[in-house]
Amino acid sequence: MDFTLTEAQRELAALTRKILDSSDTPWLDLVKSGVVPEDPAELGVLEQCSVLVELGRAVSDVPYLPTAVAAAALAEFGTPEQRRFAPGTVLSVALTESGGVLTTVPFARTASAFLVARGDEVLLVDANQLEITPQELVDGSEAGTFAATGGDVVPGLSPDWLITRYTLGLCALQLGVTERALELTAEYARTRVQFDRPIGSFQAVAQRLADAYIDVAAIRLTLWQAAWRLSEGLDAAEEVATAKFWAADGGHRVAHTAVHVHGGTGIDMSHDVHRYFTAAKRNEFELGGATAQLLKLSATW
Repeated sequence: MDFTLTEAQRELAALTRKILDSSDTPWLDLVKSGVVPEDPAELGVLEQCSVLVELGRAVSDVPYLPTAVAAAALAEFGTPEQRRFAPGTVLSVALTESGGVLTTVPFARTASAFLVARGDEVLLVDANQLEITPQELVDGSEAGTFAATGGDVVPGLSPDWLITRYTLGLCALQLGVTERALELTAEYARTRVQFDRPIGSFQAVAQRLADAYIDVAAIRLTLWQAAWRLSEGLDAAEEVATAKFWAADGGHRVAHTAVHVHGGTGIDMSHDVHRYFTAAKRNEFELGGATAQLLKLSATW
């Protein structure tokens, strides 16, 4: 298999990065530019992951992941009435972890509707039917919780379909987060001088950066392997769990390396490194950390 991105995917990623670098209203501009397309079927899994990597690199707080997953689900399984949402409408998903506990729902206060996993079904619930309790996630982005009642069943859509694609999206975000965190840390190690030498010349620092490079490479490889299988309509449960393991386990090490190499700067909440650390920790644990993924994999053997 060839994991080389197509020219269209590279251009999509470049456009996303350009918008995130220059726009004061990134969500609106992503919609206007077609990165959030009118027809969700226009962008497949690989294209969505290309966008999500860039969002991770920028630690951008836009509702792309839940909206893309929900829109793709409705496009494939929804009735004509359930596909009524205009392009750019914020959608979100309410998923459950092992044990059936409802997770905190991202962008709960801005979403117009939610896909809610309940038992073996997924229901479409309008926001105006819910009483939402606002919350703030560890990275500062808005979220909320609610008790979903009512809603319309989306025929043929299973919670596993949503969880698989949302988990893959978290892996893509984590790749972008860790890639950029490593770049920032390597640059700091080249320019920060101690004892008349750049700290990157010290063996202990160089070894941690080398280990982080390997972790990022593993996150990248397992992400694209899982994304390719999903894009080809193949079973990808094990590959997605493997990708999430590396996103969690490798992401943990990269995030801590970034903080430790930056020293006191790394724990300054006003510094960019703190944003990457908190984003990496959220991506690490959302929908199950490294141990949860190993348990999933062991159950299939």
